[in-house]
Amino acid sequence: MIVDRRRLLGAIGIGGSGLLLAGCDRLNRSASFQSLLDQGEKLTMRAQRIVTRRDALAPEFTGADLSPIFRANGTRMPSSPAYAAHAANRFADWRVRVDGLVQRPQSFSLAEIGQMPIRTQITRHDCVEGWSAIGKWHGVPLKLLLDQAGLRDGTRYIVFHCADDYGPVRYYESIDLIDAFHPQTILAWGLNDRLLPVQNGAPLRLRVERQLGYKHAKYVERIEAVSTLAGINGGKGGYWEDGSNYEWYAGA
Repeated sequence: MIVDRRRLLGAIGIGGSGLLLAGCDRLNRSASFQSLLDQGEKLTMRAQRIVTRRDALAPEFTGADLSPIFRANGTRMPSSPAYAAHAANRFADWRVRVDGLVQRPQSFSLAEIGQMPIRTQITRHDCVEGWSAIGKWHGVPLKLLLDQAGLRDGTRYIVFHCADDYGPVRYYESIDLIDAFHPQTILAWGLNDRLLPVQNGAPLRLRVERQLGYKHAKYVERIEAVSTLAGINGGKGGYWEDGSNYEWYAGA
């Protein structure tokens, strides 16, 4: 179970005293205390990697378990005119680039992706806002795209750049190579036997099934292989990680 550290600190303050709550607020703003929390998160991730099989699968369900409605998380409709034009054209000209630390940069059309082997999986989406839904996803294993591009030595992370604007930046997320090559990690183009709806991330969204919903980047238009997250916006690996101190590793 992932416990948001801000909520945990708030709960401690409520259970103790106003002074403690104020102290926690000051600690949250302390660079040294934030560094301590970050180190604790990395230790938790390393410990989980030790006790959990690296190829362990997230639970999969049957068609009888599908949620009547699969809610949308995050952006429902990107605001850019370019995205609106793609949507009006049914994404016929949409391409996703694979670049960065790769031997052969690639640019895939949806038609090309549609010709690749399909993985279908029925899994549960757990949102950090507290809701869950079970959906049937169709897509291409991310591994196939990365193999075609050929990762170069030194690659440690895969960064997903998206078409939805969040203020001055576009949404972005990242995962490590363990999750990137996990058999359930796919670029999904379909949901519940239909093409992916706009509110759920059309035309392509990441499904990284053992992590919380904010890691499942929607509207993916570029996939970048990098050796470090330091140069990606705030350096913590994702929009919510940089802006709201969400955990970078949101695995279960």
